[in-house]
Amino acid sequence: MARSRVRKKSDPVSLSRELTALGQDSNVLERCLGNQAPLFAALGDRTRLALLVKIGRGEPQSVTNLARDSKLTRQAIRKHLQVLEDAGMVRGVRRGRENLFEYDPGPVEQLRLSLDSISQQWNDALNRLKKFVEE
Repeated sequence: MARSRVRKKSDPVSLSRELTALGQDSNVLERCLGNQAPLFAALGDRTRLALLVKIGRGEPQSVTNLARDSKLTRQAIRKHLQVLEDAGMVRGVRRGRENLFEYDPGPVEQLRLSLDSISQQWNDALNRLKKFVEE
């Protein structure tokens, strides 16, 4: 099975503009969230989420270090890291003979902006409902 690389980088400013327009155009919502579906899918696995937290704490980590306190093999850890790398949340960097993985906060920030926008839409809808009920 071939793994498709779905990675569309967009800076937080342009993403924020798109999210602001969400209330005006449902196609923008579909396009924005559709691009982020692989990010949500990558975070939907507990192991990958735990790996992302470990990597995000500081220095880049090797597969050996990440597997040290895990019941998983290095090969299994590497497969999970590949999914995170394909989603753009981590990137492999070569240091000497080691391949280390470091956290890229950009995609997670994009998810946060999207969820903030959806949250605001729900807050607005609930406020409209409250106003309607109170009248």
